Amino acid sequence: MLDRLQTLEDRYYKLNELLSDPEIINDSKKLREYSKEQSDLEEVVQAYSQYKDVTQQLDDAKEMLEEESDEEMKDMAKSEIEQLTADKENLEERLRLLLLPKDPNDDKNVFMEVRGAAGGDEAALFAGDLYRMYAKYAENHGWKIDVVEAHSTGVGGYKEIIFMVNGTGAYSKLKYENGAHRVQRVPETESGGRIHTSTATVAVLPEAEDVEVDINEKDIRVDTFASSGPGGQSVNTTMSAVRLTHEPTGIVVSCQDEKSQIKNKEKAMKVLRARIYDMYQKEAQAEIDENRKSAVGTGDRSERIRTYNFPQSRVTDHRIGLTIQKLDQVMEGKLDEFIDALLLEEQTKKLEEIGD
Repeated sequence: MLDRLQTLEDRYYKLNELLSDPEIINDSKKLREYSKEQSDLEEVVQAYSQYKDVTQQLDDAKEMLEEESDEEMKDMAKSEIEQLTADKENLEERLRLLLLPKDPNDDKNVFMEVRGAAGGDEAALFAGDLYRMYAKYAENHGWKIDVVEAHSTGVGGYKEIIFMVNGTGAYSKLKYENGAHRVQRVPETESGGRIHTSTATVAVLPEAEDVEVDINEKDIRVDTFASSGPGGQSVNTTMSAVRLTHEPTGIVVSCQDEKSQIKNKEKAMKVLRARIYDMYQKEAQAEIDENRKSAVGTGDRSERIRTYNFPQSRVTDHRIGLTIQKLDQVMEGKLDEFIDALLLEEQTKKLEEIGD
């Protein structure tokens, strides 16, 4: 581990030199590439520097203990050794986590697709609740929400809503929301007070850069149509809504959120690129290991990942068996307790795999 850390530190300082080179400064592509690489290394290099400082202090304290004859000074040295040993162990654990393979998508913006599934109007209402939950979670983290497309229902929910979350590290947190979410509650339309169970699905796709997905414009069929609201009510009489069909894969994306056809096409292209990238990633992963499943779930939308029980104000994440009696807070976007626990579980499993 120490050899690897030293190699990373050497690379970090080499990048410092490169980023001061006029030739690199004038090459926007290399400048962006090296700046990102240095930024990615910064946390681990700082932790390694702290580790070396603590290790040196610990060696000095042990040497002082051996050479010191004064009992009071010896006691001080022993106390310092105890504290520094604990600090060193904590830093070693932190460095092990920092050296774990990082998901290359973690820093990206994400597209989220929330759809009402089983349960009719109640499922659509729940999809709306989930969208608002994620919007509040994004707001709590200083991220921006941008709706791409929404098909609302007359009762206030969504058959489907697609939105983009713009913010550094959005995918690293929200990727754990991929899957089927189940709600148990008494619908407002239920006169008998019976609890109904409904579901909504959530798909989380990392935004794909142009360089990551090669899409031939000739493979895309573009259709335009007039935007419409709930119940067929016209929102926009101009042909501003756009539908893109990627013929090689059959993936279809439409966008009617903006009044401008150009803006709608730009948004739809981003979603299309993300869906194609997601498809390629899944195909590649299947080739690597067809049967391998992550300890915190496959991310398959058919997999039930979480249940929201309103009568008991209880939320349970089935992947890690965590139950929280704070449903009202969770619905207000306070998801960190779940997401932090899922991240810890994933890190623990990765450490175990490395150990094996």
